[in-house]
Amino acid sequence: MPPKTFQIHTSLLFDPKQKSFVENISIEVNPSTGEIVNLTTRDDDDSFITNNPKDIDLRGKTVLPGLVDSHTHIFIHAYEERSGTQQMRDQSAVERTIRASNHARAALLAGYTTYRDLGTEALGNADANLRDCINRGLTPGPRLFVATDALASSGSYELRVENKLGGNGLGLSVPRASDVADGVWGVRAAVRRRVGDGADVIKFYADYRRKTMRFPPDIPGGASEGGGGKILFPPKRRNPAVPLYSEDEMKSIVEEARLAELPVAAHAGETRTAIWASEAGVTSVEHVFEDTHGVEDEFFDKLKEKGTIWVPTMATAEMLPAEMFDECKKRVGRACEKGVKIAAGGDTGTFNHGLNVREIEILIDSGMKLEDALEAATVVGWEACGGELSGFKFGWFDKGNRADIIALETDPRDDKKALRKVSFVMKDGKVWKQNGVPVDMITVPQWPVEDASDSGEEWTELDVAVPKMSMSVPLPVYRPGRSSS
Repeated sequence: MPPKTFQIHTSLLFDPKQKSFVENISIEVNPSTGEIVNLTTRDDDDSFITNNPKDIDLRGKTVLPGLVDSHTHIFIHAYEERSGTQQMRDQSAVERTIRASNHARAALLAGYTTYRDLGTEALGNADANLRDCINRGLTPGPRLFVATDALASSGSYELRVENKLGGNGLGLSVPRASDVADGVWGVRAAVRRRVGDGADVIKFYADYRRKTMRFPPDIPGGASEGGGGKILFPPKRRNPAVPLYSEDEMKSIVEEARLAELPVAAHAGETRTAIWASEAGVTSVEHVFEDTHGVEDEFFDKLKEKGTIWVPTMATAEMLPAEMFDECKKRVGRACEKGVKIAAGGDTGTFNHGLNVREIEILIDSGMKLEDALEAATVVGWEACGGELSGFKFGWFDKGNRADIIALETDPRDDKKALRKVSFVMKDGKVWKQNGVPVDMITVPQWPVEDASDSGEEWTELDVAVPKMSMSVPLPVYRPGRSSS
């Protein structure tokens, strides 16, 4: 009788709990449950012998837990291809869904076995539907923890149009970009709606650039060319991030989410608003690109006091003006020195899925130690997904954890681009990439033998082998000049 489990043999493995690289570890996996059964240390790698043909030999590679991206948008593709507004307003639900399935595949093959997906951006709870399709084995992708719609106050996070002619039906109709809620009881009701729509995490906008219609965006081309022209004398802070919710409203969001046993993520552009969100008890604060009010030290202290995770989304910050991006990197470096807990999440989708590891590279370039950056992309990602509340254990190697395992061709201690060289991917005990090649993406239907031929001739085993779909949509690649490292 064939064994029910198999072993993955490694010569170099990163342990996020110890934040160290260890040698000669074998991981026993049960593919029926998708769990790690046991871990053993081999005494002498030179005497390595395996008697199980299902065993996988990853010696000579660097093995890590499957990576976690703590801030993604699976239904968004790179803004350099099409703006977020255009995607939400103009692209069909079918196109966005097909794109999302491709994004999921690209992420998985890049070594990301878990996504914390923080909003569909005007597609309601389609992320919950995609999550369920992945969980049912209908399409490959990371394990999704989804927010469905983010919460925002009235007149805040929405698609802005100048053609608003009131309720006469003549104005431009646009999709809803958030779940609008106001007041301490209104936000509680919104959290309940998100729970009912299948959310795994509650996201709200603590602040946002909501005053855009005071000085609308410039439109290319002058009046003579049919364009809308430019605002001639805009203020220096043309559309600053301002609070969307009071501190009492933030506390109500967190309290209601706790009743549902769900984590909470707060979008915050400013340190001041992030402090309010942390005080309210959120699981994480996202972005925090500016310190207009000069409270950075208080921001760090509050995060440490409350145990709040910071997801700085540096890969999207890379699109900011160079001076602002440089300040963001310095802020991350200062946070590391202060001991702030950081999770790696790139706001992936604003740049293409599959290039997720750019976030980890920038964290390291900002002063974070390699071991801390790998922890931020694994076990801290699990914590950002709710930890025990998520219903799973992943992001490190232990008995009973999900068998999410990846391998790099090179050692990240020696190669700064090692995380781009993923040659092996396993999620839930199933191999999706081996020797650098996608495998077993999805089976395709075929006729039963008795219905496929009336010749009376028997088919060979080769004739009836189940074919595999290659899913040959091109994967995103790094462009020269995107990274100097």
